Amino acid sequence: MATTATQPPQSQLSTALARDRLGVAAVVFFVMSAAAPLTVVAGVVPTGLAVTGLTAISIAYIAVAISLAIFAVGYVAMARHIANAGAFYAYISRGIGRPVGVGASWVALAAYSMFQVASYGAFGFFAKPLFADWFGFDAPWWALSLVVWALTAVLGVRDVAVNGKVLATLLVAEIVVVFAFSFADIFSPNFSASSAPLDLGSLFGPGAGALLALALTGFVGFEQSVVFSEESRDPRRTVPRATYISIALIALLYGFAAWSMISAAGGDVVGRAGAEQGELFFNVASDQLGSAALHVGHALFLTSLIAAMISFHNIISRYMFSLGREGVLFRAFGRTVPGTGAPKNGSLAQSVFGLIVIVLYAVAGWDPLVQLFFWGGAGGGVGVLLLITLTSIAVIGYFARNPAGEDVWHRIGAPVLGSIMLLGMTFLAFSNIDVLFGVAPGSTVAWAVPLAFGVLTVAGVGWGLILRAGRPDVYAGIGLGARSATTGGFSAALAADPEDAR
Repeated sequence: MATTATQPPQSQLSTALARDRLGVAAVVFFVMSAAAPLTVVAGVVPTGLAVTGLTAISIAYIAVAISLAIFAVGYVAMARHIANAGAFYAYISRGIGRPVGVGASWVALAAYSMFQVASYGAFGFFAKPLFADWFGFDAPWWALSLVVWALTAVLGVRDVAVNGKVLATLLVAEIVVVFAFSFADIFSPNFSASSAPLDLGSLFGPGAGALLALALTGFVGFEQSVVFSEESRDPRRTVPRATYISIALIALLYGFAAWSMISAAGGDVVGRAGAEQGELFFNVASDQLGSAALHVGHALFLTSLIAAMISFHNIISRYMFSLGREGVLFRAFGRTVPGTGAPKNGSLAQSVFGLIVIVLYAVAGWDPLVQLFFWGGAGGGVGVLLLITLTSIAVIGYFARNPAGEDVWHRIGAPVLGSIMLLGMTFLAFSNIDVLFGVAPGSTVAWAVPLAFGVLTVAGVGWGLILRAGRPDVYAGIGLGARSATTGGFSAALAADPEDAR
């Protein structure tokens, strides 16, 4: 009894995520839900057409898919050696250096948070007229966003398997809708197979960087298969399969849907996108499918946004869990709920952040579609592109010191080729960032987003150096995952990588 009285509550003792909960299909559901198929096809593509005026989106999806598939060769190979919910953060820490890894973790938290709060803006904007039409309920956009914010907050502290079942149900339904509406486009009387979405020359012309960055936002989430490695069954097989399946499905789904929509929309697709916004995807197929299908499509569009919120919320809370477990953030973030394994404190912190953003936009009267949904998604895409590029370089560094167990293609060939392609994409994206955001060159948004990520990186690197000088045991455990929480930092670092305990 005396021992029980002096122990902290059991809910504060767990530092492990739930084990053996997720198979390949479940991880694919999480990844594809973060990619949000219906949100991208009905929301991002039309808005992107209107803002950038670029129509070669299908070929951009294919080009990005090829680049990411090559990147994934080394990425999933590294996952066979490192299972850590921090993913990019852990890989960059082990492949380039711990201070850079900490800087990358701060960029990751910002980028994925941008994606999640962007979904709140889109839901409120699109739900407002739909709810008025369906229920005669005219509510401000932010009130509707607060409802789904509360739902996401509750699910964020539940068992990951529960979240997986919710996402699976929503994802299957929205994929069916995307294909149904896309095939209906082909039978539209206005359909004329367009070569514009597949124009290869557009990848090398003006605005190419913006086009590729816009396409990349549709894939964000694919890399998160490794975030769930600690909760997967047989992660050595689950993670690679889920990663490659996700990339292929995303490219096929988005490329086909964008091509069919643009082909059915007529010659002034950019003008229509600006006028009709998210309704363009539904309008071009409405005559073939009827009003009932239109209502179903709208409803699933809203649930697609909810699925994206849930998925990104889970991703962010696991990043915070990983950082808290290793002492890079407050240790309280590294605690999970026994039984469910949910990273409760990280989830609650993300919920507070989402609430602040919704309230801020509501009070300021800012546009929830362009200034929150599109700018947030585009900014998050730029951040993730930076992380993917750094991670690709980190894979080369890691296998240069730890070559055992992988062939030349997995540890050198694909990572080098992928890094070259990603560096080129990153350069193009930053060169065309004003086109991406649809603003004039030199506008505040065009320089503020890159500056913000630069400041976060420098601040994170600085914090890593402070840890190295003042808390060497914590510093040595950076990127080690569960081992940093269960063993001493220096000894764990030596066991994991004798040449990298620095």
